[in-house]
Amino acid sequence: MNQTISRNDAPIDIILADGNPLVLSALSELIDRHPRFSLVATAATAEGFLGTFMRIPVQVAIIDWNLPALGGAKLIEILRDQENAPRIVVYAEDTGDLPRLAMTAGAAAFAARSSDAETLLETCIDVAAGKMVFPFIDVRNLQSDPIQSLSRKERAMLEALSKGLTNRELSKELEVTINTVKFHLSNLYEKLGVKNRAQAIAFFYSSRLALEQNSDDGIPK
Repeated sequence: MNQTISRNDAPIDIILADGNPLVLSALSELIDRHPRFSLVATAATAEGFLGTFMRIPVQVAIIDWNLPALGGAKLIEILRDQENAPRIVVYAEDTGDLPRLAMTAGAAAFAARSSDAETLLETCIDVAAGKMVFPFIDVRNLQSDPIQSLSRKERAMLEALSKGLTNRELSKELEVTINTVKFHLSNLYEKLGVKNRAQAIAFFYSSRLALEQNSDDGIPK
């Protein structure tokens, strides 16, 4: 992650990403005229955001959780593997379990769209200073989905594993050595709290079922 800065230091570089053009325009104007911020770029899609960030790294990014086309969770997952990744502020409707989902995905903060503009700006300043800012969240639920803690490679391994592939087939599928497969499987089992591939596969399908049920209840995947 980027080095943090103090409240009285240089302007905070920000990228905005939101699929709603009205929201994007309003936030752009708000941040552009604030002396504590430097608006580097805006994007209407996750792909546009990534393309900009790869050229111009920034300290803080404000993103919509339902950002086309990847969505906020997938975008944060990709950024976790990047050096100098920005600290993410998810700016979205405070519905269901969304603040907790944003936190477990790896965001640094959640700001509700229903809050006033100053709250969002203060959140960005706090995030740039290294803080995490979330509404009340029952911390007992934070570890309810260990899959969120997996790296992209580990998640790809789990998805491939769910197809019933052998280690040799996993090696071919993921284009890595068998020793690398064994290494990732060991890490995977430890993070999921399981002992073998059968338990890992069962965990994968039970977790996916829970996500589908949450989506049916109005909570984004």
